[in-house]
Amino acid sequence: MKKESVIYRTDVKASDIEAVGEIVRSTNFFNSEEIEVAMGLVEERVETGIESGYEFVFAEVDGKVVGYTCYGRIPCTKHSFDLYWIAIHQDFRGLGIGKELMDRTEKVIKEIGGIGVYVETSSKELYHPTRSFYLKMNYIEKALFEDFYDKNDGKVVYVKFLS
Repeated sequence: MKKESVIYRTDVKASDIEAVGEIVRSTNFFNSEEIEVAMGLVEERVETGIESGYEFVFAEVDGKVVGYTCYGRIPCTKHSFDLYWIAIHQDFRGLGIGKELMDRTEKVIKEIGGIGVYVETSSKELYHPTRSFYLKMNYIEKALFEDFYDKNDGKVVYVKFLS
């Protein structure tokens, strides 16, 4: 697959709800509740528009959504944003799509006045590649909340300050 064959977009379509479900299911990282949440954020954006507070960048190959980010300004802050989700379909991992999605997401955040981007993920061994990805993208580990999600499943928080 050539880099040029990936199309990126920020508009949100009703068909993205199921596409996001397929992406997060394919990773085998997320439970059914988490999959519902991922899909629900897209649905909320489709139904309420920009007022939802959720923004997206989608990656498509041959018209199929293969990856996405979901982000938004953290309520009651002026310049801080949460990266709620980044996921790439299992069949398209390792091709640089995640890096490009992050770069594009950070660019948009910076353009709208964002300074800090905050990300959280699990401390479980399954999420080691995710944590390595954030470090490779120059995020700094700022906190670990032990047993946050479950026993032996802590929450790791990263931040990147956009210059």
